This record gives sequence, structure tokens and C-alpha cells, in this order.
Amino acid sequence: METTLEEKGLSPMMKDNTSDSNSRDDAVLARLGKKPVLRRNFGFLTILGFSCTVLITWEGSLTTFLSGLDNGGPSGIIYGFLLVWVGTLSVFATLSEMVSMAPTSGGQYHWVSMLAPASSRKFLGYLTGWLAVTGWQALIASGALVTGTMIQGLILLTHPDYAAVMKNWHGTLLLWAVVLLAYGINTAVGSLLARFEGLVLVLHILGFFAVILPLLLLSPHASAKDVFDTWVNQGKWQTQSLSFSIGILGNVFAFLGGDCAIHMSEEIRNAAVIVPRSLMTGLAINGSLGFAMMVVTLYCLQNIDQALAENPSYPFMAIFRHAVGSTAGACVMAAIVVVMSFSATTGCLASASRVYWAFARDRGLPGWRFLKKVSPRTSIPNNSVLVTVIIAIILSLVNIGNAAAFNGVISISIAGLFGSYLIASVLLLYRRVTGAIRAPNDDDTLTNTIGGNLTWGPWRLRGVLGTANNAFSCVYLLYIFIFSFWPPVSEVTPQNFNWAILVFTVVVAFSVVYYVAWAKKTYTGPVIEVNH
Repeated sequence: METTLEEKGLSPMMKDNTSDSNSRDDAVLARLGKKPVLRRNFGFLTILGFSCTVLITWEGSLTTFLSGLDNGGPSGIIYGFLLVWVGTLSVFATLSEMVSMAPTSGGQYHWVSMLAPASSRKFLGYLTGWLAVTGWQALIASGALVTGTMIQGLILLTHPDYAAVMKNWHGTLLLWAVVLLAYGINTAVGSLLARFEGLVLVLHILGFFAVILPLLLLSPHASAKDVFDTWVNQGKWQTQSLSFSIGILGNVFAFLGGDCAIHMSEEIRNAAVIVPRSLMTGLAINGSLGFAMMVVTLYCLQNIDQALAENPSYPFMAIFRHAVGSTAGACVMAAIVVVMSFSATTGCLASASRVYWAFARDRGLPGWRFLKKVSPRTSIPNNSVLVTVIIAIILSLVNIGNAAAFNGVISISIAGLFGSYLIASVLLLYRRVTGAIRAPNDDDTLTNTIGGNLTWGPWRLRGVLGTANNAFSCVYLLYIFIFSFWPPVSEVTPQNFNWAILVFTVVVAFSVVYYVAWAKKTYTGPVIEVNH
């Protein structure tokens, strides 16, 4: 017996509207030379939830504020947070302009290919693609490790004697569990991820109040001078400003991954408008919550040495326990952070796999024929998701032997992503000041890709404001990129060395060798899949 639309609770008008929306989205993608393959499961609220729960700034600021305490102190954390928030707003505004021009899952490498001069666009686009893939892959591994080791922190909070038997491989096994569960959520059902992230957004907001209110109401508070005028230079650097610049990376990591929505663009309805709105709205929400949480936590910071003795990796859990006077209460508060960290890893896996899939679709990766396949049942690039998980598990083996070496994997997430942002932002500034980007026309058949004209999207900053913001974002990106390679202390040993510089060099060298030996013959930039 045939079921009507009315019996399903849908009206014919709703079906027509969805169909019209999909047709417009497919037309936008066709102008970029791309064939629609993925299913558009995300609207504004679901992708906003996705962006917020990957960014998780208030949760991330708790897990990474230890690096800021050593280099900068409480005041360095506060003012560093504000600097990073402003810088990230500028960068996201620049990225929003580019995603509005070309809303594809490829993101940065596609934009570089369309913006770079013809003589260098092929290699620059290819290099940017590798930087983006490397950054996102490292972010998956580091996010899963943070989640796994925070579970260890919860065990330590409730069973202090666990400290005597705690091993690195425990955290590595928990990392495997995190990425495998995230893999199941990403591949089970096409629409499950959107629903999952929408629900987690509620927990993200409610959890903030569940954590901050007990800290405000139950904990003794420090003085304003202790928070806003206390500087620390544990790294023994020549100047306090240098120490501040090194300690700021903890705040940078708390804001990392917020561009995840960009790489889901081909699964978002009206992506040219919705993605920029979700990026900026998500950053405003997360920045506000993160700053409030950071200030309150620092006011509740009583004896940091005691907190570090109880929980060396995640002292915020000990701070919670002393603040509320209850191990059970602190455990619930910390568990909210752990759940949100898992949800962020799940979203990062989705975005990272789309970067793999898009770059493979344009023949930029080894095994591109395998990686570009999409499941006909779920319209999800399952092979790319699987490869992302396998590489994260392989990277995690480093942590078993040397946790300090794995910190290089964590730092490379900043260097890789910020490097790809920087190349794209510099080229946008170049095209902007030379007047090479025009307003779109209705008769445009191929735009914002190789062989097409450059046209603005529906979301952009106009005039002098746009140019000034673009220039500031380039300066900020270069600043963070440089300091992402610095060690935490001036007296460098193999145990505290920042291995990101070695990992970054190896990745760039491999990509160049692979390009010269093989990819140069197959990679030509974004492939035009649609005939006009």
C-alpha cells in the first residue's frame, strides 16, 4: 500500500523546497566543475552544532591551559586567549570569503589552485593539500589521545593509587577505542552524524553551566591581581614576551579545527551562505564560553603544585575536586569534558576523511582510486574514513615508546593547518588588491576553479575592511606558524624538544618527492568533472 507524503508528515511543498534547494546547490557545485556525489544532510543548526562541538573551546581551554601556565602564567593565558580569539575571528572571516566563493570539501587546496598564478598553481595547490591532510590527520591522533588520556585522568581522580601503575600504553589503547567508536558513528548511517552533533550541541551549552556554576559558587577565589597581573616564565626565555608567544599555543589548540564545516560543504544545504554563518556564529559562541571558563578557572586556581601532584597531565580535574569538595562531583564535571572531547574527535574524523576524499578525487594522494570511492548506501567516503582511522592508530604507537615524541604529532596539527590557511590567505590578498575577483554573473558556467573566472561569493567583507582583515589574518597566521615549532623551554633536551619541525620537514619532503616521481603526471589540480 502506497504511503502519501501527508501520511509521513510531509507536505508536497516541503518536498519541492528540498528539491529546489538541492538543485541550486548542485548548480553551484557544477560551476566549480564538480559532480554532486555526497548527500546533503546538514542545515544551519546541525552544522552549527557540528562546528561548535569540534571547536569545543571552553573544554579545550581546560585541557591545554597547563602550557600557558608555564610560559605566560595566568595573565598570559587570559591575554593570550583574547589575542587568539581575535586572530581566529580574522582568519575565519578570510576563510569564509573563500568558502563562499568555492564551497567544496577540498577547501584550502582548491582555493590555492584557483587563486595562484598559472605558473605555480599546480604545485602550490598540491603542497597545500598535503599540509591540510597532514594537519587534520595529526588533529585526529592528538584529539583521540587527549580523550584517551583524560579517561586515565578520571581513573586517577577516583582511584589515586592508579598513579603507581599508569602507563603510556594504557592511553594508547584508549585512543584506539575512541577512534574506532568514532569510526562507527561516521560510517553507520549517513544522517547519524548530523543528528549526533545536533544533540551534542545541547550538552556543550548545558555542560558549560554545569561546570562553571559550581566553580563560581563553591570555590574560594583568588584576587584580581593573581589572575590579571601575574606573569610566569618557567621556560627561562630571554624575555617575557617570548615566553608569552610560546605559551600561547595552548590557546591556539583550543581553537583548532573550527573550519571543520568547510570540508563538509558538499553535504550542507546552501553551503555558500550557511558555512560562513556557522563558522562565525560558532566562533562567537565558543570564544565567549571559553573566555568565561578560563577566567573562572584561574580565579579558582588555589595551589597549582598540589593540583599537578594529584593529576600531572590534567590538573583541572584536581582543581574541580578542591573547588566543589567532592570527588564524585568533580568526576561528573570532568566527565562532561571527556564526552565533549570524544564528540570533537568524531567530528574531526568526518572532516579529515572529506579532505582525504576530495584530494583523492583530484588525484593528489597515493591510492586515490581507492580513497575516492563513496558508499552507494550511505553516500559516505567509507574508504577515506577507514584510512584516516588506520593512520591515527599507527601514529599512536609512537606514544607507547615516547610520549614526548608524540607531542610532535600534536604540534604538527597547528603547523599543517595554519600553513595551509596562510598560503590560501596570502593568495586571496594578492588577488584582492590586484582586482582580479569580480562580481558573479548569471551566465557564468565555470567559476572559481582552473580555467574559470574568479568571482566573489554571496558572503564577503567589502572594501577596505576586507583588505585590512585579510592582511591581519596573514600576519597572525605567520606569527602562530613560526612559534608552533618552538620548544617549551630554552634548555632543549630530547625529552622536551618540539619534534614538530622534524615531522613537518619529513612530510613536506615526502610530498615533494612523491610529486616529482609520480603525482606530477597524474595531479593537474581540481579535476573538471562536469562538461559545460
